[in-house]
Amino acid sequence: MELSEYVQRGFQTLADPGSFDSNAFALLLRAAFQSLLDARADEAALDHPGLKHIDPVVLKHCHAAAATYLLEAGKHRVDKSTLSTYLEDCKFDQDRIEIFCTEYQNNKNSLETLLGSIGRALPHVTDVSWRLEYQIKTNQLHKMYRPGYLVTLNVENSDSQSHPEISFSCSMEELQDLVGKLKDASKSLERATQL
Repeated sequence: MELSEYVQRGFQTLADPGSFDSNAFALLLRAAFQSLLDARADEAALDHPGLKHIDPVVLKHCHAAAATYLLEAGKHRVDKSTLSTYLEDCKFDQDRIEIFCTEYQNNKNSLETLLGSIGRALPHVTDVSWRLEYQIKTNQLHKMYRPGYLVTLNVENSDSQSHPEISFSCSMEELQDLVGKLKDASKSLERATQL
């Protein structure tokens, strides 16, 4: 795993007992997991009374470093021994390594599920449907008399096997511009495959 210097510094600060006592370390680690795994989580997790004595800038830096490391560890499906070795290299003491490994093992499956749901491929357009709408009035009772198009793209996401729809409305000029750009992209693709 390659982590940026910023993340490494934050992680080393987290390892320092002078910056984070054992209780603050455990609270920050739980907050990092909560912010990753709970979509409704907000910064309130860092407002815990056990973290009030820590400078907010240092707290956020270490929180970001911990969350980044947890994502990288989950992405590479790191086991406990590899995790322990890396934490020892970052000067974590044995108690902190044990807390970190325990918390990681408790949340490993949820983290890997989250990372697996993100996906790696762009959606693939499988079908397009459209319909013409004619706008007569606005909600302010102004007469408009202008045509528009409602376009629906059916897409397939190969990672999650889902079939969501993307819908938008556009004017005649915007639709012509979209069609022109799609034709340009198609021609560019044809040229690239002929090389």
